[in-house]
Amino acid sequence: MSTPPLADLSEYRNVTDLLMRRIQEAPDHPAFDVREGGQWHPVSTAAFGAKVRAVAKGLVADGLRRGDAVAIMASTRYEWAVADLAIWFAGGVVVPVYDSSAPGQVATIVADADVRVAFSGDESSRAALDAAGVPAVISLADGLAGLAERGVDVEDAALESARTHAGPASPATIVYTSGTSGTPKGVVLSHENFLGQVLNVAAAYADIVRPDGSTVIFLPLAHVLARGLQLICLAGGMRIAHLSEPSEVVASLADLQPTFLVVVPRVLEKIAAAAEAKATEKRLGRVWAAAVSTAIEAARRAERIDDGEAAASSWSLPLRRRVFDALFYRRIRALMGGRIGYVLSGGASLPPRLSLLFRGMGVPVIEGYGLTETTAPLTGNLPGRIRSGTVGVPLPGSTVRISEDGEVLAKGVGVFAGYRDPDDDREAFVDGFFRTGDLGRLDDRGRLVLEGRVKDVVTTSGGKTVAPARWEAAMEEHRFVASAVTVGEGRPYLAALLIVDREAVTAARDGRDVTVDDAELRADIERAVDAANALVARSEQVRRFALVFADAEDREIVTPTLKIRRRELLHREAGTIDALYL
Repeated sequence: MSTPPLADLSEYRNVTDLLMRRIQEAPDHPAFDVREGGQWHPVSTAAFGAKVRAVAKGLVADGLRRGDAVAIMASTRYEWAVADLAIWFAGGVVVPVYDSSAPGQVATIVADADVRVAFSGDESSRAALDAAGVPAVISLADGLAGLAERGVDVEDAALESARTHAGPASPATIVYTSGTSGTPKGVVLSHENFLGQVLNVAAAYADIVRPDGSTVIFLPLAHVLARGLQLICLAGGMRIAHLSEPSEVVASLADLQPTFLVVVPRVLEKIAAAAEAKATEKRLGRVWAAAVSTAIEAARRAERIDDGEAAASSWSLPLRRRVFDALFYRRIRALMGGRIGYVLSGGASLPPRLSLLFRGMGVPVIEGYGLTETTAPLTGNLPGRIRSGTVGVPLPGSTVRISEDGEVLAKGVGVFAGYRDPDDDREAFVDGFFRTGDLGRLDDRGRLVLEGRVKDVVTTSGGKTVAPARWEAAMEEHRFVASAVTVGEGRPYLAALLIVDREAVTAARDGRDVTVDDAELRADIERAVDAANALVARSEQVRRFALVFADAEDREIVTPTLKIRRRELLHREAGTIDALYL
């Protein structure tokens, strides 16, 4: 399935042209909201551009050579955006590093990318960068002003020469994969990859990316999805606010009133779980359940209409929606700022039921799919054509093919040319297509349906090959289950490790901590296991399970984007898995 490009890249040399054009078009338009002294203040496109240029001149004055790698190791913040663009203006290559990375990981990245300069977000990241041997480390908090001062004598012509040095095929960034199933690899993304994605995605989502819109970025800017979103909004005039702590997001939405948000599915799960818990506390649990059913019914009807299908009418549905809107839906929309038009969910599979619930409550969720190697979005549902359970059609300029083995293959404007280490390319491409490692199929309308990871397929000792994605997705709909991992390779039957959301359990137990042996918790989750087993064939059912506690701080098995490092989890819980087969 292919979608032709909507944007012409011929007039752009590199990513910096996006900002230069926006400055020419709307210099006074607010590009960012920046928090100072507890208050949010607008920053115009021209003011942002001036700061970027000043910092870039400082880098040039300090001797940054064109093509040098510059790392940014910091939490999400406005200064991250300044440094990102400034490095490109100075002719450098950006190397994002998660601020939660272990010192050993930082040292590996610094050595592999040959990092010459780095920006640090705090003392911890500075110490890690210093220990990794970075020649020059600059603080994002208080070092940008000094850098700008050192660049005052750099002439505009010299900066312009540095800014325009990189061409479309030149490396723009080296992003190291988080490594959920193996050793992290350096993904080299070109300026053309970013330009192709930014301009084509902005064109495809013109109803969302618009100058009167705004968003809040709280995903790590070290992740290519967050950086891509930032560039799309910057080029399209959509104002951006940054939050480094996800826990601050809900409290800030009322002030910022975004029209669009990008989240991981777990955020939506927590919002729904919080609404359910509050309704239960007020003895409205059954009413909330009816509200959920009504929202899902309304959303399914809307999907059928989107597809041009006849949708059975129900005289009671509009009435029920109005009642539940007054009781629940309106309050949830207000909690999200009151102006949300769409939410984009990425980073992990979104349970269809959750997508339907939010759409039925008046907050349509666009699910997309992509990888670091595709410069984030490869496919996506489009406004007016959202179908839960799918990740949409190939975005403009992209092609998706399904191999004979069911693997998703990708080609297009965002697909990278190769890894930093050529040895990693040997099995990464076939017939000019990138092998994503994901299993999937295309429905009759060309929408991609994901069906798990190639490496996650389990073959039991009886020779039965199982793709466990459907069972795992069903379990992850449970409010207490953050992730489900099926095991059973070479074993007589399937079992599972269920990662428990400790925060959700504690909240539901009125602050009382629980253990993995808690009888009430196990009984609750066992009912969900039975329900998930009812959805799959007998050979695909899970006979036994174990509960595992892990949270976002458990970096041994949880990535910064809240994915489970499967290999590390299986290694750490080897004894637990063996016990499931005794």
